[in-house]
Amino acid sequence: MGKTQKSRRELIEKMQRDQARSDKRRTWIIVGVSIIVGLGIIAFPAVKLIQDSKTRNQAIPDIGVKASAASCDAIIDDPASGLQDHKPDGTKITYSVSPPSSGPHYQNWAPFGKTFYADSDRPAIENLVHNLEHGYTILWYNEAVAKDSKKLEVIERIAKAKLPDSARGKFIAAPFKSTDGAAWPAGKNIAFSHWSGGDAKTAKGHRQFCAEPSGEALAQFMDKYPATDAQEPNGG
Repeated sequence: MGKTQKSRRELIEKMQRDQARSDKRRTWIIVGVSIIVGLGIIAFPAVKLIQDSKTRNQAIPDIGVKASAASCDAIIDDPASGLQDHKPDGTKITYSVSPPSSGPHYQNWAPFGKTFYADSDRPAIENLVHNLEHGYTILWYNEAVAKDSKKLEVIERIAKAKLPDSARGKFIAAPFKSTDGAAWPAGKNIAFSHWSGGDAKTAKGHRQFCAEPSGEALAQFMDKYPATDAQEPNGG
Protein backbone atom coordinates (compact mmCIF):
# COMPACT_ATOMS: atom_id res chain seq x y z
CA MET A 1 0.00 0.00 0.00
CA GLY A 2 1.40 3.38 -0.95
CA LYS A 3 2.09 6.11 1.53
CA THR A 4 -0.62 8.31 0.03
CA GLN A 5 -3.28 5.56 0.29
CA LYS A 6 -2.25 4.82 3.92
CA SER A 7 -2.53 8.48 4.88
CA ARG A 8 -5.91 8.71 3.21
CA ARG A 9 -7.17 5.62 5.09
CA GLU A 10 -5.86 6.92 8.40
CA LEU A 11 -7.56 10.23 7.75
CA ILE A 12 -10.86 8.50 6.97
CA GLU A 13 -10.57 6.33 10.10
CA LYS A 14 -9.84 9.40 12.21
CA MET A 15 -12.87 11.18 10.76
CA GLN A 16 -15.00 8.14 11.53
CA ARG A 17 -13.73 8.00 15.13
CA ASP A 18 -14.37 11.73 15.56
CA GLN A 19 -17.86 11.34 14.14
CA ALA A 20 -18.55 8.40 16.46
CA ARG A 21 -17.42 10.42 19.48
CA SER A 22 -19.54 13.37 18.35
CA ASP A 23 -22.58 11.12 17.89
CA LYS A 24 -22.00 9.60 21.32
CA ARG A 25 -21.79 13.02 22.97
CA ARG A 26 -24.96 14.11 21.17
CA THR A 27 -26.74 10.97 22.32
CA TRP A 28 -25.73 11.53 25.94
CA ILE A 29 -26.84 15.17 25.76
CA ILE A 30 -30.24 14.12 24.41
CA VAL A 31 -30.57 11.44 27.08
CA GLY A 32 -29.55 13.89 29.80
CA VAL A 33 -31.99 16.57 28.67
CA SER A 34 -34.78 13.99 28.41
CA ILE A 35 -34.10 12.79 31.95
CA ILE A 36 -34.13 16.36 33.29
CA VAL A 37 -37.38 17.18 31.48
CA GLY A 38 -38.93 13.90 32.63
CA LEU A 39 -37.97 14.54 36.23
CA GLY A 40 -39.40 18.04 35.96
CA ILE A 41 -42.71 16.69 34.66
CA ILE A 42 -42.86 14.21 37.53
CA ALA A 43 -41.65 16.65 40.16
CA PHE A 44 -44.03 19.54 39.38
CA PRO A 45 -47.23 17.77 40.51
CA ALA A 46 -45.40 16.47 43.59
CA VAL A 47 -44.19 19.96 44.52
CA LYS A 48 -47.72 21.33 43.94
CA LEU A 49 -49.19 18.69 46.25
CA ILE A 50 -46.67 19.56 48.96
CA GLN A 51 -47.39 23.26 48.59
CA ASP A 52 -51.16 22.68 48.73
CA SER A 53 -50.72 20.51 51.83
CA LYS A 54 -48.83 23.28 53.59
CA THR A 55 -51.41 25.85 52.50
CA ARG A 56 -54.30 23.80 53.92
CA ASN A 57 -52.81 24.17 57.39
CA GLN A 58 -52.28 27.92 57.02
CA ALA A 59 -54.95 30.28 58.38
CA ILE A 60 -56.25 32.67 55.75
CA PRO A 61 -55.47 35.86 57.76
CA ASP A 62 -51.79 35.02 57.24
CA ILE A 63 -52.11 35.18 53.44
CA GLY A 64 -52.05 38.34 51.37
CA VAL A 65 -51.78 41.88 52.67
CA LYS A 66 -53.16 42.99 56.01
CA ALA A 67 -56.73 44.24 56.03
CA SER A 68 -55.45 47.73 56.80
CA ALA A 69 -53.37 47.66 53.59
CA ALA A 70 -56.06 46.20 51.31
CA SER A 71 -57.87 49.53 50.74
CA CYS A 72 -61.26 47.98 51.42
CA ASP A 73 -64.40 50.10 51.15
CA ALA A 74 -67.15 50.03 53.73
CA ILE A 75 -69.53 47.06 53.42
CA ILE A 76 -72.58 47.67 51.25
CA ASP A 77 -75.93 46.18 52.30
CA ASP A 78 -78.24 45.36 49.40
CA PRO A 79 -81.96 44.56 49.44
CA ALA A 80 -82.14 40.80 48.85
CA SER A 81 -84.47 38.92 46.54
CA GLY A 82 -84.71 35.64 44.66
CA LEU A 83 -85.15 33.12 47.48
CA GLN A 84 -85.79 29.73 45.83
CA ASP A 85 -86.42 31.55 42.57
CA HIS A 86 -84.94 28.94 40.27
CA LYS A 87 -84.63 29.66 36.56
CA PRO A 88 -83.94 27.10 33.80
CA ASP A 89 -80.23 26.60 33.10
CA GLY A 90 -79.12 28.85 30.28
CA THR A 91 -81.52 31.66 31.16
CA LYS A 92 -79.66 34.97 31.20
CA ILE A 93 -80.32 36.74 34.49
CA THR A 94 -79.48 40.41 34.95
CA TYR A 95 -78.55 41.24 38.53
CA SER A 96 -79.22 44.61 40.09
CA VAL A 97 -75.81 44.81 41.77
CA SER A 98 -72.31 43.84 40.70
CA PRO A 99 -71.16 41.33 41.75
CA PRO A 100 -74.50 39.83 42.80
CA SER A 101 -75.20 39.29 46.48
CA SER A 102 -78.61 37.62 46.01
CA GLY A 103 -81.17 37.08 43.29
CA PRO A 104 -82.79 34.47 41.05
CA HIS A 105 -80.48 31.65 40.09
CA TYR A 106 -80.19 28.28 38.40
CA GLN A 107 -81.49 25.09 39.97
CA ASN A 108 -77.96 23.69 40.25
CA TRP A 109 -75.16 25.24 42.27
CA ALA A 110 -71.40 25.14 41.79
CA PRO A 111 -69.92 21.89 43.17
CA PHE A 112 -69.41 21.86 46.91
CA GLY A 113 -65.80 21.31 47.87
CA LYS A 114 -64.17 23.18 44.98
CA THR A 115 -62.96 26.51 46.31
CA PHE A 116 -61.00 28.09 43.47
CA TYR A 117 -62.01 28.75 39.87
CA ALA A 118 -60.11 30.22 36.96
CA ASP A 119 -61.75 31.76 33.93
CA SER A 120 -61.46 28.45 32.08
CA ASP A 121 -63.60 26.42 34.49
CA ARG A 122 -65.82 28.92 36.31
CA PRO A 123 -69.51 27.98 36.45
CA ALA A 124 -72.13 30.45 35.33
CA ILE A 125 -72.76 33.39 37.66
CA GLU A 126 -76.30 32.07 38.10
CA ASN A 127 -74.94 28.80 39.54
CA LEU A 128 -72.72 30.66 41.98
CA VAL A 129 -75.60 32.80 43.23
CA HIS A 130 -77.31 29.55 44.24
CA ASN A 131 -74.26 28.87 46.44
CA LEU A 132 -74.80 32.26 48.09
CA GLU A 133 -78.32 31.13 49.00
CA HIS A 134 -76.76 28.24 50.95
CA GLY A 135 -74.46 30.39 53.05
CA TYR A 136 -71.40 30.70 50.85
CA THR A 137 -69.15 33.71 50.79
CA ILE A 138 -67.67 34.36 47.36
CA LEU A 139 -64.44 36.22 46.67
CA TRP A 140 -64.69 37.65 43.19
CA TYR A 141 -61.59 38.87 41.36
CA ASN A 142 -61.59 41.00 38.25
CA GLU A 143 -59.73 40.74 34.96
CA ALA A 144 -56.80 42.82 36.20
CA VAL A 145 -56.11 40.24 38.90
CA ALA A 146 -56.67 37.36 36.49
CA LYS A 147 -53.76 38.73 34.44
CA ASP A 148 -51.51 39.20 37.49
CA SER A 149 -49.95 35.81 38.26
CA LYS A 150 -48.68 36.89 41.70
CA LYS A 151 -52.04 38.18 42.93
CA LEU A 152 -53.83 35.21 41.41
CA GLU A 153 -51.48 32.87 43.27
CA VAL A 154 -52.33 34.66 46.54
CA ILE A 155 -56.05 34.22 45.91
CA GLU A 156 -55.61 30.54 45.09
CA ARG A 157 -53.68 30.08 48.34
CA ILE A 158 -56.44 31.85 50.28
CA ALA A 159 -59.03 29.58 48.64
CA LYS A 160 -57.10 26.45 49.68
CA ALA A 161 -56.10 27.59 53.16
CA LYS A 162 -57.77 27.03 56.53
CA LEU A 163 -61.00 29.01 56.65
CA PRO A 164 -62.41 30.49 59.86
CA ASP A 165 -64.93 28.31 61.67
CA SER A 166 -67.65 30.83 60.78
CA ALA A 167 -67.36 29.83 57.12
CA ARG A 168 -68.12 26.14 57.71
CA GLY A 169 -66.11 25.45 54.59
CA LYS A 170 -68.53 27.41 52.40
CA PHE A 171 -66.28 29.55 50.29
CA ILE A 172 -65.47 30.03 46.63
CA ALA A 173 -63.03 32.31 44.80
CA ALA A 174 -64.07 33.00 41.21
CA PRO A 175 -63.34 35.44 38.40
CA PHE A 176 -65.78 38.21 37.49
CA LYS A 177 -65.48 39.52 33.95
CA SER A 178 -66.45 42.95 32.68
CA THR A 179 -69.23 41.30 30.67
CA ASP A 180 -70.73 39.75 33.83
CA GLY A 181 -72.09 42.99 35.28
CA ALA A 182 -71.63 46.69 35.93
CA ALA A 183 -68.15 48.12 36.50
CA TRP A 184 -66.76 48.07 40.02
CA PRO A 185 -65.48 51.15 41.86
CA ALA A 186 -62.22 52.48 40.40
CA GLY A 187 -59.13 50.73 41.71
CA LYS A 188 -61.07 47.90 43.34
CA ASN A 189 -60.04 44.47 42.06
CA ILE A 190 -61.52 42.17 44.72
CA ALA A 191 -65.09 41.85 45.98
CA PHE A 192 -66.69 39.72 48.71
CA SER A 193 -70.39 38.86 48.63
CA HIS A 194 -72.76 37.05 51.00
CA TRP A 195 -76.53 36.55 51.18
CA SER A 196 -77.93 36.82 54.70
CA GLY A 197 -81.17 35.13 55.71
CA GLY A 198 -84.49 36.57 56.72
CA ASP A 199 -87.89 37.22 55.20
CA ALA A 200 -88.55 39.41 52.20
CA LYS A 201 -88.21 42.53 54.35
CA THR A 202 -85.18 41.66 56.45
CA ALA A 203 -83.00 39.57 54.12
CA LYS A 204 -79.90 41.38 52.88
CA GLY A 205 -77.07 40.91 50.48
CA HIS A 206 -73.65 42.16 51.48
CA ARG A 207 -70.70 43.29 49.35
CA GLN A 208 -67.29 44.69 50.10
CA PHE A 209 -64.72 45.91 47.59
CA CYS A 210 -60.95 45.83 48.14
CA ALA A 211 -57.95 46.83 46.06
CA GLU A 212 -55.67 43.97 47.10
CA PRO A 213 -56.23 40.31 48.06
CA SER A 214 -56.28 40.04 51.85
CA GLY A 215 -57.06 36.87 53.77
CA GLU A 216 -57.43 38.94 56.93
CA ALA A 217 -60.08 41.21 55.35
CA LEU A 218 -61.91 38.13 54.03
CA ALA A 219 -61.86 36.46 57.46
CA GLN A 220 -63.33 39.59 59.04
CA PHE A 221 -66.11 39.61 56.42
CA MET A 222 -66.85 35.92 57.01
CA ASP A 223 -66.97 36.37 60.77
CA LYS A 224 -69.43 39.24 60.34
CA TYR A 225 -71.58 37.18 57.94
CA PRO A 226 -71.16 33.50 58.89
CA ALA A 227 -72.41 30.57 56.84
CA THR A 228 -75.19 29.99 59.36
CA ASP A 229 -76.57 33.44 58.52
CA ALA A 230 -78.07 32.37 55.21
CA GLN A 231 -81.37 31.77 53.49
CA GLU A 232 -80.80 28.01 53.46
CA PRO A 233 -77.85 27.39 55.79
CA ASN A 234 -78.25 23.61 55.89
CA GLY A 235 -77.81 23.14 52.16
CA GLY A 236 -74.37 21.98 50.99
